[in-house]
Amino acid sequence: MKYFSVPDYHMHTPRCNHAVGDVRTYAQAAIKHGLTEIGISDHSPMPNGFDAAWRMGLAELPGYLQEVEMVCDEMQADLTVRIGLEADFHPGTEVAVQSMIDAYTWDYVIGSVHFIGDWGFDNPDEIHRWDTMDVEDAYVAYFDLLARSAATGMFDIIGHPDLIKKFGQRAPISSHRVDQAESNMLDAVKEAGMVLEISSAGLRKPIKEIYPHERIIEKAAKRQIPFAFGSDAHAPEEVGHGMEACLDMLSRYGVQEMASFEKRQCIMKPIRALA
Repeated sequence: MKYFSVPDYHMHTPRCNHAVGDVRTYAQAAIKHGLTEIGISDHSPMPNGFDAAWRMGLAELPGYLQEVEMVCDEMQADLTVRIGLEADFHPGTEVAVQSMIDAYTWDYVIGSVHFIGDWGFDNPDEIHRWDTMDVEDAYVAYFDLLARSAATGMFDIIGHPDLIKKFGQRAPISSHRVDQAESNMLDAVKEAGMVLEISSAGLRKPIKEIYPHERIIEKAAKRQIPFAFGSDAHAPEEVGHGMEACLDMLSRYGVQEMASFEKRQCIMKPIRALA
């Protein structure tokens, strides 16, 4: 099945230092894939040079906006291009990040957690730290941070909601603590009126699994939390990757609409599958 009506809202540019391809090439790839709407959402700057190797600098932000706006204008007859941002939630940086968000009329902002304290848990260069971590504790801490990010009201979409599993470490299935932390996170997302990303990126990572786990999808669907799709593309050929698998999974839990955004207003649209 092909889902032409669903936008792909998560993709990056070389400004994050770990992606390739300009915005126009991503847009052309989306059209070739049969999409009618995408969003560019590169990694935001962070204050005091935090995690600078994996994101654009503040001085690059105007150029990012200019490039996306230009492609948006050029492609408007064939493709809707939304202007987004993937902004990290990292306690202590909220004021600076909120100021950056307030300085521009974004279509949407993805809130993601990539750090537990000073540990970049999804960074291949820091994978060795898993050897000294209690996996159950790490999962609980991660979902607590996601819940706190939702409670700030700063973001529209929770990005790749169980990124913590990226390298294959799994908390015990029977863990009541992790189950409760997941539920608390989803309750916070629901309370904030936010959207949960279903991401195909995990299919390309060691875990070989959609973000989030099917268990979390089921819980979210029961709470009627909306979903948005993201490929987390870091190269044009990844645009739309895994969309069918993600939406097939959602359909198993009765999800019939997907979120789209314009100027931070969520618009629910029916999923239309074409054979």
